[in-house]
Amino acid sequence: MTRRGIEAFLGLFEKWNQQINLSAARTRPELEEHVHDSRAVVPLLKGQRRVIDVGAGGGFPVVVAAIELPEIQFVALEPVHKKHAFLRTVRRELGLDNFDPLAERVEDHPDRDYDAAMSRATFDLAEWLSRGLELVRPGGFVLGFEAIPQPLSIPVERVAYDLSGKSRAIVIARR
Repeated sequence: MTRRGIEAFLGLFEKWNQQINLSAARTRPELEEHVHDSRAVVPLLKGQRRVIDVGAGGGFPVVVAAIELPEIQFVALEPVHKKHAFLRTVRRELGLDNFDPLAERVEDHPDRDYDAAMSRATFDLAEWLSRGLELVRPGGFVLGFEAIPQPLSIPVERVAYDLSGKSRAIVIARR
């Protein structure tokens, strides 16, 4: 289902993005770049049981990860109701039983025992890593996307990848 699932997701995204602002990405090549960017987290999540995405917006990276890793249970927090409605539609239409979109803010979400937490372009990276560490169990980790390397006050590891000729990294903080 991977490629078919991604195509179905992108079709829904394009349709909904005409009505509500899910992303500034409007063309298929721009959306494919978002998919490629989202796939950078997939190998890092293998073997986990429960993963949360905070500020899930239009579903990047969480929907891509949920399609590619059906054995993992994904929770997506998105407090903007129009975007949450889109994520609920994606769950239903793609039959993603491992994907649970919630209309909640991170500070109101009660669970603090995830194996991994991720967020893309929702918070400043340093702020996200700090907040994310509060959501994961001991031994869990937080993933953040980094376009430009920056000094951070906590120990992290960086997994570099290429995005259309630009150097990017997933920053990992462990609890």
